[in-house]
Amino acid sequence: MEKNIEVSLLFDFYGELLKPSGRQAIDLYYNEDLSLAEIADQYGITRQGVRDSIKRCEQQLFEFEEKLGLYKRFCELEKGLDDISRTAQKIFDESQDTNAKALAACIKKTADKLKE
Repeated sequence: MEKNIEVSLLFDFYGELLKPSGRQAIDLYYNEDLSLAEIADQYGITRQGVRDSIKRCEQQLFEFEEKLGLYKRFCELEKGLDDISRTAQKIFDESQDTNAKALAACIKKTADKLKE
């Protein structure tokens, strides 16, 4: 996965654990697509200071994921829900039993809703 996307996803999971200044720098850099110079101008610090803050926060985000694994678990859960949804749809399409069809439709609907 491209690093920018990975950092942005990890920020969604762990951003609130970062210091406010670092959280703002990461958000502006990765989500708002501002340059280091633009962020430095906004906060009255050097471009190097912004870069250092972003690099430090990136490292923290990767450490949070290594220790907590929330993003990995989320991906596994999402994959499992996809599998459940596909299997339920297959049962619904192939079954002649109305009870099985109703159950499959309910399971698919619930799995799809959990993915939202």
